[in-house]
Amino acid sequence: MKICGIELKANNIILAVIDNKEYIDLKIKKIILEDDESQEEIRKFCNEFLLFLEQNQIEKIVIKKRAKKGNFAGGAVTFKMEGLIQLNPLCEVELISAQTISSFEKKNSIDFPESLKKYQEQAFLSAYSQS
Repeated sequence: MKICGIELKANNIILAVIDNKEYIDLKIKKIILEDDESQEEIRKFCNEFLLFLEQNQIEKIVIKKRAKKGNFAGGAVTFKMEGLIQLNPLCEVELISAQTISSFEKKNSIDFPESLKKYQEQAFLSAYSQS
């Protein structure tokens, strides 16, 4: 099963795809929402994301949750992107907490693939913990 792990940061969705616990090094590693107030840019973002899902035959999406309040709360744009991702008609979307990811990482010895970029680690762990 192809799973896409996602971490939302600022106006980026950081992507990491795994298939049967094996990391797939894809050309697209992040998708950016340039202007969250522009309908045209939001449509462009949605179309780019849907195309990514179709081309890579993604069966499941796992998004790392962000705090809703407090010092580490996610920004408004990340919540907007999360909503757009959840509305995709192609595959199921699951949210996973940072605590669940951390617990999984402590209980399992995880070797990060060499081709995985440092900024993709949380997205990778999100997907890997649900595979």
